[in-house]
Amino acid sequence: MGFYGTLKLIFYKMKRKLDHGPDGRPFPSGKKHCKGNGLVPATPTTFGDLRLANGHSAQRRRVTSGPPPSGLQDWLHMFQTWSGPERLLALDELIDRCETNQVKHMMQVIEPQFQRDFISLLPKELALYVLTFLAPRDLLQAAQTCRYWRILAEDNLLWREKCREEGISECASYHRRKCARPSVAVSPWKSAYIRQHRIENNWRDGDTREPMVLKGHDDHVITCLQFSGDLIVSGSDDNTLKVWSAITGKCLRTLTGHTGGVWCSQMAVATVISGSTDRTLRVWDAESGECVHTLYGHTSTVRCMHLHGNRVVSGSRDTTLRVWDVSTGRCEHVLTGHVAAVRCVQYDGRRVVSGGYDYMVKVWDPETEACLHTLQGHTNRVYSLQFDGVFVVSGSLDTSIRVWDAETGGCVHTLTGHQSLTSGMELRDNILVSGNADSTVRVWDVRTGQCLHTLQGPNKHQSAVTCLQFCRGLVLSSSDDGTVKLWDLRTGAWVRDVVALQSRGSGGVVWRIRASDTRLVCAAGSRNGTEETKLLVLDFDLDDKKKETD
Repeated sequence: MGFYGTLKLIFYKMKRKLDHGPDGRPFPSGKKHCKGNGLVPATPTTFGDLRLANGHSAQRRRVTSGPPPSGLQDWLHMFQTWSGPERLLALDELIDRCETNQVKHMMQVIEPQFQRDFISLLPKELALYVLTFLAPRDLLQAAQTCRYWRILAEDNLLWREKCREEGISECASYHRRKCARPSVAVSPWKSAYIRQHRIENNWRDGDTREPMVLKGHDDHVITCLQFSGDLIVSGSDDNTLKVWSAITGKCLRTLTGHTGGVWCSQMAVATVISGSTDRTLRVWDAESGECVHTLYGHTSTVRCMHLHGNRVVSGSRDTTLRVWDVSTGRCEHVLTGHVAAVRCVQYDGRRVVSGGYDYMVKVWDPETEACLHTLQGHTNRVYSLQFDGVFVVSGSLDTSIRVWDAETGGCVHTLTGHQSLTSGMELRDNILVSGNADSTVRVWDVRTGQCLHTLQGPNKHQSAVTCLQFCRGLVLSSSDDGTVKLWDLRTGAWVRDVVALQSRGSGGVVWRIRASDTRLVCAAGSRNGTEETKLLVLDFDLDDKKKETD
């Protein structure tokens, strides 16, 4: 055992004696004793050498209680002749025979030698390398140690790496906070990390502020909901769409022109596409309210659509799908093959996947208008689809969910467990979340077909799940029971009710939800007049907004 090992053992034994007393029993809790921070990476051979290495004089203040005892020098000489293990044994016996004030004296002499700021002694590059091993929370605490540590802990590249580890890809330079000490620069990447951490906490823990309420569409049903940036667009069976400001809550404009109820919509930046029972699609400029194009061709209700790039694919009760160029309003392709209404569609820019009331799922090449695969297996209507380029996932009224290989058309898995219609699904990174009319939400691994979680329990929904969304490792689900619930995707645990209508349980319904990293928009109302038709907007990035207005 080296010098440091010996010194550390002595220190431990002395501290244990102070903490527990001579008989080994702990003292009552009181003042905490000082703690050492670590050991100095040098190799002195004696305690005097250590003091010199730490910059102290070799001559320390001696105890002045009288002349030294007789035989002290002989005892010290004898001690130096012993081996390392013998010295440890002698010290162990000596400490056991010391009184408390004598042990305290030894600690006052030894303990300061352990308290070296090794970070400040290292070259900056090495100090920063050491700090990379700290968790972000520990870095924030380290910044409070001293001025130099704060300078190191504000290093922008250090925080960029921490953001990369957390999947934060955007530097929040526009969210720089004002520093109490202007001479210490605040890292934009650190600000980005803190902001994301605060938003995460706001999602999980909630906020005392009430949601912003946007009232419109009278007592009609909001059938579709989109939002992009600071614009929200709601479509209704009152034949209109409304454009709202997510910041002020004001209705900026009402998009009129459809002669039937609006049943589906898509949005990219300020371009909105809507489909209606009047058999048309319309392309709108949400900023001006202008109807840019009216797309004619379908001979029955436009029931679903999916926008990708400059193309939108629409599905209709007329059994066909149409591929449209949004910029020109021209119909480029017509896909025929279903023998009943097309209820859902997905488009990734290369392949179109559709599901219909004929129990079929079809995979199409839109350029050749050829049906590449007809996926047969469901025994009732197909209501929902997800497609990630590899897997096609279909949800049906037959209670099952099927996972298909998009290239071969083969059924990979049949997911069973739900008891009713699967009305909505989200697929991301091979994780599928399904919402069902049986009031449950399930999480699946589409590669294995395993059900990872069933989101239920004492806080489960009391009625059919109407809509769901992935967000920040969380699952949001809305229901006919008038609530929006937040679940942890990894554990399947209920986190909290984000929205609970006053009329929940007596007619209040949350029809649709849309979420981004920082906002949640809910379309709510009732079928019996117990709840006004409205949008609820919850902002989880409110701290920054408040600073900007202060």
